[in-house]
Amino acid sequence: MSKLGLIIKREYLTRVRSRSFLLSTLLAPLAFVLYIVVVVWISSYQGNDRQHIAVFDQGGVLKERLPDDRGVRFDYPVNIGLDSLKKAVQAGQYDGVLQIPALANLAVKKQTIFYHSDKQLSPEIGGWIERKVANRIRDFKIDSLHLNRGELETLDTEVAIDPESIADKNNEGSEYTSTIAAIIGGVIGFVMFFMMTFYGQMVMRSVMEEKVSRIVEVMISTVKPFDLMLGKILGAGAVGLTQILCWVVIYTGFAMALPLIAGVDMASVQPPVSGAEAAAQVDPDKIALILHELARQNWWSIISLSIIYFLGGYFIFTSLFAAVGSAIGEDMGQSQSLVFPIMLPIIIALYIMLAAVRNPNSGLAVFASIFPLFSPVVMPARLPFHPPWWQVGLSLVLVILAAFFFVWLAGRIYRVGILLYGKKVTFRELGKWLFYKG
Repeated sequence: MSKLGLIIKREYLTRVRSRSFLLSTLLAPLAFVLYIVVVVWISSYQGNDRQHIAVFDQGGVLKERLPDDRGVRFDYPVNIGLDSLKKAVQAGQYDGVLQIPALANLAVKKQTIFYHSDKQLSPEIGGWIERKVANRIRDFKIDSLHLNRGELETLDTEVAIDPESIADKNNEGSEYTSTIAAIIGGVIGFVMFFMMTFYGQMVMRSVMEEKVSRIVEVMISTVKPFDLMLGKILGAGAVGLTQILCWVVIYTGFAMALPLIAGVDMASVQPPVSGAEAAAQVDPDKIALILHELARQNWWSIISLSIIYFLGGYFIFTSLFAAVGSAIGEDMGQSQSLVFPIMLPIIIALYIMLAAVRNPNSGLAVFASIFPLFSPVVMPARLPFHPPWWQVGLSLVLVILAAFFFVWLAGRIYRVGILLYGKKVTFRELGKWLFYKG
């Protein structure tokens, strides 16, 4: 086996056999599931903070009472004045009084309602009450003007844009084309950002550990510094792919085993909702359109090109992380100052990616998807929107050339920095290392 192969094997086996790798591989899926459960629980948590609100309807606009929901229970006391209700709030009988003044006239466009309490309503509850009261006022106006409710409902028209391709009739989408493409592109972009950042810093820490422990001095005596750096990059990449494969297997097995263990058909589980809400949530036509849009995506092209962009971005940024790791020792403060310029393009690319999924054909999105320091994150996010082939081709050529260039550049820094101790490194010093002979 070649020396490079031995380095890759050593880096791979050392990390795969480590306790931290095993724990992160096994516990990360559980932590992710726990995170989802906690987020869902927090978002739906109401606890014991239920609110009892008295409604004082001065104008009689609430012909239909407000529904008790979101931890709020409404009461409609009869023949009790506003001042008496305020005293009842102070006595703890109610949490607040919702005062709905009479309408000045039926043409009023803006109506102010009042909430009397020493406790503030949450923005979510307050907005929900405003929408419900606005609907009741609308119903009150309709009844007062003796309008036909059925005829008014015919005025409401739901409009959806259906993309129709001119040049390629086989590439026509639906009203969900842009939404599905944005979701797919956003997910791919975030995955690219996470993987390049995480595994790049993994390589940097590995280089720093070997330099501090001086193990690298022994290794350099038998192998070239460039081969050592490249071996660590490839070994760490293999570790990352192994971990991702393990996560995919664990998630797939969990998804398949859960219904069998629980004895529940997950497809048949539906949240408890009313008939009207269920009809609004479950629309077979919309589900069919969404599934069709997912199926018509060119997944082979998206996945294969995303892998190439990931490899290009991985080599670009991981080589730079390795170069920084070779230039510093135990001074973590110095490492932060040198890592920031590497992280800056990745962070900028993430923000551009978020803008690109909203407007994939903007000048900024096109430029960032071609510029090699941004394209590993931005272009995969644009792939579901079918960018022109020349943009994809030019972007691929540039990112591959940039990968070779930055690996060579990092190797020039690595060969000097890995054996340098006790000296504070600056960017000016790094620039000098590029021209050292040997």
